[in-house]
Amino acid sequence: MLQLFWRSAIAVMVTLDKFALYALVWHLTWAMEIPPDVLQPPIIIKQSLKDHIVEPRDPIVVECEATGNPQPAFTWTRNGKYINVPRDPQVSMRRRSGTLEIFFWGRPDDYEGEYQCSATNEYGTALSNTINLRSRSWPKEVLEPVTVFVGEPLILPCHPPVGPPKPDTFWMNSCKNFQFYRRVSKAENGDLYFSYVLADDALTNYCCTARFPNANIIQRSSPVIIQVLTMRMVAEKAPSFMYPTGRSITNNGPISTGISFPWRGRSWRTFNKRIRIKAVTLGDSGEYVCTASNKMGYTEHAITVTVKAAPFWLEKPSNLIMSRETNGRMVCRSDGIPRPKVQWFINGEPFEGMLKVSGDTLIFNAVNVDSTAVYQCNASNQYGYLLANAFVSVMDMRARILGPQSQEFKVIEGTMTYLHCPYFGSPTPDLKWSKGAVGSLEGGRFKVFKNGTLEIRRTKLDDEGTYFCVVSNVLGREEKQIVLDVKEPAQIVRAPYNVAVLRGGEAKFDCQVTFDLTIILKDGESLTIINVNKKDEGYYSCTVRTELEEHTATARLRVMDHPEPPTELVLSEPSERSVRLTWRPGDSNHSPIKEYLIQVKEEWWFPSGWKNLTTYPGNLNSVVLQLSPYLSYQFRVIAVNALGQSPPSHSTEYFQTGGAVPDAIPKNIRGVGSGLWRNNLEITWEPLDERDWNGPKLRYVVWWRRRDSREEWKNITTMWWWHTIYDTDTFTAYEIKLQAMNAFGYGPESPVVIGYSGEDYPLEAPLNLGVSDIESTKLTVHWEPVSRNSIMGELKEYKVRPTINQKTYSKGFAATGPRLSGELTGLIPYSNYKMYIVVANNRYEGPTSSTIAFQTPEGVPSAPRSFKIQHRHLDSIYVEWERPAEPNGILTGYILRYQLLNATREERVREEQFPPNRTYFTVPRYDRYTRYKFSVAAMTQVGMGEMYTEESPHFTSDSKYVWQTIRRCTPMCFTNSAMYMSNHHIFIYVCISVHKAYSTDQVDIVTQGWFIGLMCAIALLVLIMLVVFFIKRTRGGKYPVRDKKDFTMEPIDDKDQEGSFDYRYVLYEEDIRQLQRRRGSVEGIVRRMESDDSLVDYGEGGEGEFDEDGSFIGEYTGTSKRQGKAEQVYHDSSETTSPGNTIYTLA
Repeated sequence: MLQLFWRSAIAVMVTLDKFALYALVWHLTWAMEIPPDVLQPPIIIKQSLKDHIVEPRDPIVVECEATGNPQPAFTWTRNGKYINVPRDPQVSMRRRSGTLEIFFWGRPDDYEGEYQCSATNEYGTALSNTINLRSRSWPKEVLEPVTVFVGEPLILPCHPPVGPPKPDTFWMNSCKNFQFYRRVSKAENGDLYFSYVLADDALTNYCCTARFPNANIIQRSSPVIIQVLTMRMVAEKAPSFMYPTGRSITNNGPISTGISFPWRGRSWRTFNKRIRIKAVTLGDSGEYVCTASNKMGYTEHAITVTVKAAPFWLEKPSNLIMSRETNGRMVCRSDGIPRPKVQWFINGEPFEGMLKVSGDTLIFNAVNVDSTAVYQCNASNQYGYLLANAFVSVMDMRARILGPQSQEFKVIEGTMTYLHCPYFGSPTPDLKWSKGAVGSLEGGRFKVFKNGTLEIRRTKLDDEGTYFCVVSNVLGREEKQIVLDVKEPAQIVRAPYNVAVLRGGEAKFDCQVTFDLTIILKDGESLTIINVNKKDEGYYSCTVRTELEEHTATARLRVMDHPEPPTELVLSEPSERSVRLTWRPGDSNHSPIKEYLIQVKEEWWFPSGWKNLTTYPGNLNSVVLQLSPYLSYQFRVIAVNALGQSPPSHSTEYFQTGGAVPDAIPKNIRGVGSGLWRNNLEITWEPLDERDWNGPKLRYVVWWRRRDSREEWKNITTMWWWHTIYDTDTFTAYEIKLQAMNAFGYGPESPVVIGYSGEDYPLEAPLNLGVSDIESTKLTVHWEPVSRNSIMGELKEYKVRPTINQKTYSKGFAATGPRLSGELTGLIPYSNYKMYIVVANNRYEGPTSSTIAFQTPEGVPSAPRSFKIQHRHLDSIYVEWERPAEPNGILTGYILRYQLLNATREERVREEQFPPNRTYFTVPRYDRYTRYKFSVAAMTQVGMGEMYTEESPHFTSDSKYVWQTIRRCTPMCFTNSAMYMSNHHIFIYVCISVHKAYSTDQVDIVTQGWFIGLMCAIALLVLIMLVVFFIKRTRGGKYPVRDKKDFTMEPIDDKDQEGSFDYRYVLYEEDIRQLQRRRGSVEGIVRRMESDDSLVDYGEGGEGEFDEDGSFIGEYTGTSKRQGKAEQVYHDSSETTSPGNTIYTLA
């Protein structure tokens, strides 16, 4: 291991306080602006860098721009020789500019050199810097392979193209970025250092690459190949240094590269092989020692650092505007290490003795027009130079104000206000500011600058008004008027605040502002966003903008929603029973993720659906999942926040865990005899679930042996979940155990289970069967048990089988104690029984015991089978009941209890007793509202049985036929309806049959309004139907009615010339069929509804008549009631009509 340490051995520590002060503080002087229309010498305003690097394939542009009046002329020199631009076809100069453009067709090296531009007019000549033009190119050359022995050091030179800026260098091997490490590193100049070479270093080629950040250009050197010569043994060596070129480092100028690092701005790089010092000062000069060591020894290398600096400006010379016979001076102050030498030039030419020079100052005395010229100051040392142009212009010009003479400004109260008044004149004019042409503004909140600007701090409304700027010199005077208008500031009095809403909700931002009413407001004050979605999220700014100012308040809208699904699911650390799942959390949508739900899809024989595996806290994104061996899994993750679940993530690829021996033990292991054979033992168990197999080729190993024997365990391996052992003794105990196995090995053994071989019929019957404690419905039965050996199996129960009326049922009893007994319930009282008992094992029953007989005593009877309440007479109520279905003995009589329900006071309960052969009773009915509550029960000698309770209903009067008008009608009597027609008036009378039976209400239904309305509606519907039928029958003409003429209801010829017409109702086929279907029921209703006072009978004895108002004026004609039941044939139909459906018509 090679270790590097740095230590600083600085002999002298120099402080640079004064040096730094000059470097940071510039002496600022004001130069009066010369109007463009004033004659003046040229001055350089734009030029290329001193080191001008061009790309080999790009055109060369060397910039040089200058101002002056009159317009200056430009000339160029290259390496000190004049360039004749018009004669060189590849060189041109831009119009009204000195910028040089070179379009070359040869090598760019032909135009490399030092260029300088001159701008000249009649008042002087200005010079540009010396521009060193170079082409940036990496020469293409074929490099010979480098041969080196294994273990030897090696340096591959880089030599990148020149800057500026200094290129970033890096190395590539086989077109890939080379990764540096402790053995191989890069030097500051780009060279590649190998501390020692290995054989693997020859497997690729190496090329140095330079990247120029500002130009965004990358250049690459030709590749080099290393040939490594191997040796049998590489000797270990003590460290030695690979020195960079030169033994000393000179850092020209302040260094600003590198990063900050503790210990006085130094940082170590390239595995401590390089130290970088940030912001070099003179205090960093000294000797630096690098120490390298390994187990074979160590060595040191000293580097002496000397800090030097190129010249830099402390004060540049400024242009001078002077009048005749005045004095002045021009300062050119610079510094550097070593201190630069200053030289003065006039119009590009050196001068000696013409002017007075005092150090870095040029002194002018009693100037005249001939003193007008451009002066150059050159400060240089061995590391660089500085060149500056400044002119002296001698003129006499009266004071003048540049720009408009009158202006108006609007400003905001409380801000800094600047009123500008640029001026010019020679000699330099005097400047004065006043408000309202009174007094002078200077001091306090007012400040006047030399360039003519008036500064007003914290402007107030009182500062409104007119301001005057006055400039004057010996040649004249001029003033400027500025009107200042101060406005109240606009303010956001209520700024919008951050809003968090649910997706689909509404977001509202309020922004209330105040502003000066004389200023136009550009934007609104409120913003509402409906149906917010994810795209609406962001920052919203409320801007109040006037012509003078602008204020902005910003609020953030956050849209809360279900989280985004996790991404980039990765499985790692696989094992037989676990795997690590890692994911990248999705966006929580501003509601913190509470937990992650892991879902899994398993695949064994067939893939399963997605199901939940487990959950983890929301601060985790990498978990270890516990799995089962030898299963294929697919995972996905769902994020959950307070608003709900995210959509599932993309699922992982299927991952299969490794196999393992089974973990589970088969459950429900049993051993019993089976089938028809009695000498076998069937061992069964529940098969393992597929998840518990843990590998392929699952099998079960079954072990068994006799209990309490010294036999060896027998076993068999099977793929099924049962195994049968044959040739066993009857009902013999076996010890059984089981274990699962697969291709990876055996699982754990199960606990030992006791099983029994097949059972046989029991050999003995129970003895001494008897009963005691006999009651009407239960008794106690007892017997003596059989011997254990005679059961031939496991004792299950004793079965008692009682028989009554040739019906036998069974009840089982458990076997406990030396003499067994049990309670037999559910017996029928007053019955004769026979009973026997058997013993049973799990498969068979033994022989029957001797049969015994017994009788149950009487019990109380059940309730009577039925109870009827009848209203046979108006003044009594008749009740009747039937015998009980279960007398449970000999009946001795009945008890009847009754009580009035609707009495004004509470009536006592009355009781009547009857012999067993009487099952009826009559109670008085005092009025139509009399009701009773009855309860009846049967009795035996044991006692009274269950009561049967019933209440009498409401009874009304008998039924009768009543002829009423249409105001009271019922659809029950349409078969007995009569219709009369006289003088085109139709009268319908409906026979209402009111059958008043009992009901649960005390109000007659016939008197109810809803019933009357229903009947009237039905009658009105019938009337409308009859009218429609008549209209269809009489369509096409008028038919006279024969007044006061008797007629019979006989068929009338349709061809009667006198125009008579039959008004009888004609039934269509469908109506006839409906009437025929109802014929049977209607006839029965008619027979029940007929009475002696029927109006039909009144028509048998003579004729009756009706007046125009509907009174009798004629008589019934045709047949009598009995004759009406005979067959009648209608004129328009061949079908016969039912007597119950006959409709009487009159004309």
